[in-house]
Amino acid sequence: MCRRESLLTNFCFFLFHLVVDTSVSTPQEIKIIKRTLNGYVGFANLPKQWHRKSVRRGFSFNVMAIGESGLGKTTLINTLFNREVMRNGAKDEFDDSTNDLETDGEGLDAETNATSLAQTADGVHGNVRIKTTQAEIEEDGVKLKVSVVTAPGFGESINNEDSWKPIVEDINSRFDSYLEEESRINRSAIHDNRIHAFLYFIEPTGHSLRSLDIALMKQVHEKVNLIPIIAKSDALTDEEILEFKKSIMSDIQHQGIKIFQPTMYDNDDEETIANTRQIIDKFPFAVVGSTKEVQTNDGRVVRGRKYPWGIIEVDNEEHNDFVKLRQLLVRNFLEELKETTSNKLYENYRTEKLKRMGIEQDNSVFREFDPLAKQEEERALHEAKLAKMEAEMKLVFQQKVSEKEKKLQRSEADLFARHKEMKDKLTKQIKLLEEKKQQLEKQKLLPQEPPASAAPQKSRKGFLR
Repeated sequence: MCRRESLLTNFCFFLFHLVVDTSVSTPQEIKIIKRTLNGYVGFANLPKQWHRKSVRRGFSFNVMAIGESGLGKTTLINTLFNREVMRNGAKDEFDDSTNDLETDGEGLDAETNATSLAQTADGVHGNVRIKTTQAEIEEDGVKLKVSVVTAPGFGESINNEDSWKPIVEDINSRFDSYLEEESRINRSAIHDNRIHAFLYFIEPTGHSLRSLDIALMKQVHEKVNLIPIIAKSDALTDEEILEFKKSIMSDIQHQGIKIFQPTMYDNDDEETIANTRQIIDKFPFAVVGSTKEVQTNDGRVVRGRKYPWGIIEVDNEEHNDFVKLRQLLVRNFLEELKETTSNKLYENYRTEKLKRMGIEQDNSVFREFDPLAKQEEERALHEAKLAKMEAEMKLVFQQKVSEKEKKLQRSEADLFARHKEMKDKLTKQIKLLEEKKQQLEKQKLLPQEPPASAAPQKSRKGFLR
């Protein structure tokens, strides 16, 4: 369409110049500025290409729903995808007779406008079992492979101290299998079985989180996108739900537990930002699940639950938070959940795993092929060389100063010694002179005796006389 408009614009522009050239009859030549219009490149169709590729390849989504039995996990999953992804009351064909005590009802996946895949039991750890239900559903030509992981038996024992370990081990094993496939020589087909969303169902007690809830959340909050859910919220009043939400969020913040929150980008429009803020404000989601259709008093047919006192509509935001939960998981932020799992949670686990194995990152690999890195390395070497030369010059200067100081100290000591020696000599001389002076004074005080015979003096004769 844009190409056709561009051609039409060029043709009109050509006709305009032709009319101007033929209509002007003045002898003076008119200067006409001709400009070439930019053509259509076509990279604006990249989203359409990505859309066709994604639809052809299909999408996948792995959800882990954890909680005690009887909290409506199966019903909520079926309500979420509007399909019978999991069957209520079906027994697991992989379980033996000792494991038939399950009351949660997660069974084999079904096919309702969907291609049913086989269900597998990943493992059994004491009373807690890890079960995976897989199904391929389709909506308006878009295929989605859903994998729902549950843990029947969780929180049902008398001692639930270590009941979270099988869940954490399953999450780690999925990371390990993905890391193993990623490290192979042929990586053309890597099966992504990592958990993209972790739905933790909280019992609607109306009080606060239990020690088991806190223990499990603290073990998995750095490995998965944790999303707390208040199950069967129709058991509480609106005021009780608000107080229960505040208590849960207070416990989560006090324990330092990280929960998934959608990101608000700067280029989003106001409506998208407002919707994202509304979703964040609804944490934890108080939901009601139901796949049955009931008729309201005004004649509408809706999905919900009918009670003697009224009807709870599943898709009514005034009754529960199911619509916001569906927007978070599927409608608006499914790809962000997968990206967060891949780019943040898995990368952190992978880094810690490789470090524990003794593998360190070598930043010098292929650095010689990067001119900027090479220049930075040469600059660092030059600065190190200058610093070394400066340190050596400082050391030589300090040595010379030290030698001069020692020489001056020796000269000063010699001068003091000579001064002392001369002073001692002068003192001795003064003492001797004082003694001679005293002797002379004593001699002067003694009486003088005349000579015994005075010999006559002979006169000198000479011509000088």
